[in-house]
Amino acid sequence: MGTGHGRASPDWLALRERADAAARAPELVEQVRSHLPGRGLVVHDLGCGTGSMARWLAPQLAGPQHWVMVDRDAELLRVAATSALGPAADGSAVTAERRQRDITRLAPEELRRAGLITASALLDMLTDEELSRLVVSCAAARCPVLITLSVTGHVDLLPCDPFDEVVREAFNGHQRRRLIGGQRLLGPDAVDAAVDWFHRAGLEVLLRLSPWRLGPDEHQLQTQWFTGWLGAACERSPGLAAQASAYAERRLADAAAGRLRVTVHHQDLLVLPR
Repeated sequence: MGTGHGRASPDWLALRERADAAARAPELVEQVRSHLPGRGLVVHDLGCGTGSMARWLAPQLAGPQHWVMVDRDAELLRVAATSALGPAADGSAVTAERRQRDITRLAPEELRRAGLITASALLDMLTDEELSRLVVSCAAARCPVLITLSVTGHVDLLPCDPFDEVVREAFNGHQRRRLIGGQRLLGPDAVDAAVDWFHRAGLEVLLRLSPWRLGPDEHQLQTQWFTGWLGAACERSPGLAAQASAYAERRLADAAAGRLRVTVHHQDLLVLPR
């Protein structure tokens, strides 16, 4: 959302918002609360998209809050501007401003007022160089950093199909694709890379699992996720196309019949200041 390496549409973000909220690790929010200033919290939400992180987290934190919502995508920021936030857990006001910026180019001083930094579904879309710059800026803020829903590369589909693993490997290759200029996206390696960079900065990192669990009640999300997953795999490995059509027919029939269960594995990461 905030990097330019991949653009999420407002419709896709709206479709996944409920699953995102259900997946995020609540125990990390408990940790966040214990490290926040007493009053007047300023939250910088990096790669904010349409504001789903703020809609999820702001009502779980007490006291007045001001969210600085940062994304390079003007359309997503316009959608975010139409959404009311809060109130906070104790009824306090929650306000927001929007900034159109490339989050991988933030100077440390842009985050100096932050009492909390957040991001969601972001790390896999960064290169290692971009991640290292982002870590430097976040570390300089000396506040908690909560980054949720980073993909791990593991996907489980039930009932099983022999072609699942082939598609998974090709999709992960697409997530690690090389960009113009030679840099590779981190894809499913992003969490390990982030932990390494934050540890180098001398910071403590807590990890928790945050899987999407998509059953028949998430039929539309199941089918859109599956279509994008298979499409990216075929883009990476065009030789899959000969079998992909029959595979998609089987899987979409499972989804339509309410038989399909999908688990997309993520991890949430909380960085604590010194």
